[in-house]
Amino acid sequence: MKVICFGDSITARKENYPKPVLTSMLKLKMKQHQFINAGVSGNTTEQARVRFKKDVLSKNPDVVTILFGGNDSAKHKLIPIGIFKSNIRYFVQQIGADRVILITSPPVDEALQPNRKNKRLKEYGQAVKDVAEETGCHVIDFFEILYSKPNYKELLVGIKNDGLHFGEAGYDLLSDAIVAEINKMDDVSKKGFFKSIWSIFK
Repeated sequence: MKVICFGDSITARKENYPKPVLTSMLKLKMKQHQFINAGVSGNTTEQARVRFKKDVLSKNPDVVTILFGGNDSAKHKLIPIGIFKSNIRYFVQQIGADRVILITSPPVDEALQPNRKNKRLKEYGQAVKDVAEETGCHVIDFFEILYSKPNYKELLVGIKNDGLHFGEAGYDLLSDAIVAEINKMDDVSKKGFFKSIWSIFK
């Protein structure tokens, strides 16, 4: 299975790994699958649309994870939530809902991130969840996974320690959540395969 991880710096960061940490961890946890990193630091969904066909569609992926929102919702880069939601929906429709895992952007440490607020990040995360509900694609509420933990600010500490780009502990949680969703997709695919085989011999 070919999996493309499409997103901004949360997807692209290396955190002292030779290659992006997210796809490096996923490759270790799911050796049977191919993982391609299509993250670009600083990207909003508007910028990502420009490279979407080249970086995602042209590679004919089986599964695509989509993680945006940290830049779209930032005061200095703000993409209106309606346009953000429309862009996320466009990505899902072009790929096919059954092959997409949407991921909400993580919370920030507001003391270190004056241009980003968790209230707005949560609103943009809700827009992501709304698209998942509309289209029927998979979704990981990573904002809630981190924000619900009493020590979430500690989990946000990475090499930069900027309250936005988390380190290994955060990526371990994110990669585990992605592995769980891919396994669900594998199960559905296998059930569909055996159901079709069974129908032939009925």
